[in-house]
This record gives sequence, structure tokens and C-alpha cells, in this order.
Amino acid sequence: MSIIKFLHNNCIISLYIFIEYLIFMPTSKERLESIQRLFDRFGHYAVEAFHYLALFIIGCMIAWSAVHTVIDILTVKKYATIDDILLLFIYLELGAMVGIYFKTNHMPVRFLIYVAITALTRLLIADIQHNHKASMDQVIITGSILILALAILIVRFASWNYPSVIRGKEQEQQIPANKTPRPQDDELA
Repeated sequence: MSIIKFLHNNCIISLYIFIEYLIFMPTSKERLESIQRLFDRFGHYAVEAFHYLALFIIGCMIAWSAVHTVIDILTVKKYATIDDILLLFIYLELGAMVGIYFKTNHMPVRFLIYVAITALTRLLIADIQHNHKASMDQVIITGSILILALAILIVRFASWNYPSVIRGKEQEQQIPANKTPRPQDDELA
């Protein structure tokens, strides 16, 4: 079912419930509460629609940028440099991050760290290729990459020892009380 059709059906159902409440409710307090619930539902659907629209636009921009980079490599440069390849990896990680957010409604922090490491690596390689000499900037960039790698290690350790079971957006069932989440259940681990 498409997102627009889903939102349209839910809005029609909400409007029907709202009219039914207005007709059959005896007190104004109950009417006020039902109007507030209706506006809360509409607000929730508006936020969901904005999330989907924004993610779709971001995903399209990532795909467009990646295609533009590939066309530029094939037509203008005639060969791919390591900068171009690392840029394509950045696009890949951003696209995976948007896809995971579409699927689970959770933003994986590790993917942002991967993007940062790839961007710093790209910067370090470009600096070395253009300057051909050692400098303190290279040490700082390398230290930053090391800190980010340690951050990934910490995030992985935490997700392994304290997993959060990620379910799809529509799944509302809880984990049984006697079952402990396992790291294998966490798709972001």
C-alpha cells in the first residue's frame, strides 16, 4: 500500500470517528478530548509524511550525486582516482543509512561514523597526494580516524552486550518477559 493511500485512508477513518464522537458525546469535555485526540492523530500523520518525504528527497539526492560522480568519472576524467572511489563509498554508506531508517525508523550511529572515517581517509589521501610531505595535519587526521575507530569499537561492544532488538515500524509486539534479547537479534549490531 502506498504511503499516500495509507495516510488518506487513516485520515478518512479519523474524520469519521471525529464526526461520530461529535454526534454521540454528551459533554463538552469529552468533545474537547476527542478533538484533541483527532488533532494528535493528524499531527502524527503529518510528521510521518514529512519524514517519508524528506527521506525520499535525501535518497534521491544521494543517488543523483552518485550517478553524477560516476558519469563525471567515465566521461571527463576517463579513470577513477582513489578520491572518487572513496566518495562513492560515502554515497553507499549514506544510501544504506537512509534505507535502514526507512525500514526500521532508527538512525544507526555506526553508519555516520563510517562516513566520517571514509571522509577523513579521503582528506588524508588528497593531502598526501597534493603536498608530498609529512605535516602535523596528517597526524591530526590520522588521530581523528583512530578516535572514530575506537568509537565504533565502543558502539559495537555496547550493542553486543546490551542489544536493542530492532523491529519494523509496524511491529508493536514486545519481547516476552522471560526472553533476553540476543546480539544476533539486533540488525544494527
